[in-house]
Order: sequence, then structure tokens, then C-alpha cells
Amino acid sequence: MDQNYTIILIVITVAASMYGWNNQDIQNKWMFNPYAVYHGKQYYRFLSSGFIHSNSMHLIFNMIALYFFGGVIERIYGAIFGSLGILFYLVTYLAGIIVANLKTYKKHKNSSYYNSLGASGGVASVLFASILYRPTVGICLYFVICIPAFILGVVYLMYSYYSGKKMADNVNHDAHLIGSLFGLVFTFILRPVVIIEFFQQIMDFDITAF
Repeated sequence: MDQNYTIILIVITVAASMYGWNNQDIQNKWMFNPYAVYHGKQYYRFLSSGFIHSNSMHLIFNMIALYFFGGVIERIYGAIFGSLGILFYLVTYLAGIIVANLKTYKKHKNSSYYNSLGASGGVASVLFASILYRPTVGICLYFVICIPAFILGVVYLMYSYYSGKKMADNVNHDAHLIGSLFGLVFTFILRPVVIIEFFQQIMDFDITAF
């Protein structure tokens, strides 16, 4: 399986984000506003918010991550699950966006001012699915500092958890955390033996040779 569906997701997201930047009404209607979801029954926002972004850097960062890690999972799922691979891949990404918003919805459903947008929940879901399958592969931060995937994963989860508790910035760390956990759980459900393979790769890993 090639990266065809990953490319399609990127193209749709880039087009939707650019359209939103030039049409504030669409941006307002698509972003995740828990108050509008709860009081206005606008449940589509759980998913639509994942296809728009606040600015170009937000979009570029998410799409680069999706290109690399989404491509990995698209190929792995195609090899393991055959024709069902693309379905499982899309569920990992799209359901990751939806599920990542659940905690935010519960926390802010009566806060009319609160808004969130971006594909980070889905990207985090795909990223952690990739980490389960390839825990010792290096992930490079800003293309300079490379860290084994499983170590970066632990740091990312801890950072997202504590940052979500502090709420000291405008980043939806709860979505990052929940999206990541969804990716881990859904990947395990699809193929439980991946946990055994994950720990076996870590035990065989020589960090001094990294």
C-alpha cells in the first residue's frame, strides 16, 4: 500500500484550512466549540475541527507529522490487514480527532468562549500507533535532535498531561494526550500481539549504538 490516503488527507486538510483562513464564518462554524456542540447539538464539530488550523505553522507542523507517521501506519496496516488496512488507518486518524475532543467537550461545554481546532488529536493517534510498531526508530525534533520513539512517547505523554493540568497556554494539551492514548488502545485492540513485539524490540535495543 502506498501513501495515497495520507496524501489525500493532507490535501483535504490544507484546502479546508486555507478556505477557513479566507472565510471567517466557515472557520467559526467548523472549529470545536464545546458550548455550540452541547447547547446547539452541532456534533459535526467533533470532526470538522480537525480539518482546519489556526495558522500556517500549525498546519505545516501537523501535516509534516501526518505525512511521515501516517505513511508508516498506512504501509504497515496494508501489509498486515490487506484490504482492511486502509479502513483501520482512517479510523485511527479520524476517530483520533473525534475522541481527542471528548475531554475538552466535557470540561468546556458551558464555556461559550472556548474554541479549539487542528488535526493534532488524529496526528497524535497515528504517531503513537507508529511508536508501538517501531519503538526504536529515531524521531528527530526540528530535524536536529533525534530520540528513540518510545522515549519521546513517554516524554510527550508526561508533558501533555502536566501541561493540560496547568492550562498555562492556548494549546489544547488534553486533545494531544487523549489522541495519543486512543492511538495506543486502538492499535492494541486491532492486533494485541503488537505489545509483545513492542517490548521485544525495546529489550533488543542497544541505546549506546543509537
